Amino acid sequence: MPINLTVAAKELRKNSTDAERLLWRHLKAKQVHGLKFRRQEQIGRFIADFVCYETRLIIEADGGQHAVEKEKDEERTQWLNSQGFTVLRFWNNEILTNIEGVMEIIEMRCINRSSTTPLPTPLPLRGEGA
Repeated sequence: MPINLTVAAKELRKNSTDAERLLWRHLKAKQVHGLKFRRQEQIGRFIADFVCYETRLIIEADGGQHAVEKEKDEERTQWLNSQGFTVLRFWNNEILTNIEGVMEIIEMRCINRSSTTPLPTPLPLRGEGA
């Protein structure tokens, strides 16, 4: 029986782990450089813990089960990369014990990605159009 990912994502939002709740408190409401993050977002056949579409960044909070599911995670990451996303993975205990370090890595990734994104239209040179 196929899984309805919309329902699954809603359930995941309702039953977040402690690490996901802590990370969400730091990501929500455009606190990271004014960027909008979404949580438990369906992307293709996967559900990303957190995603910022502006920077094409996915953040995963991994529990112990991910140590066993390495192949599935690698396949998932490869597919997401092929769709133009970068995936950052953090262990739950890392988020819970070092949220400042985790946020520093996320912020640096957002700054680096946004600084390489071209402006939508070229800015006029001084004196042009006058």
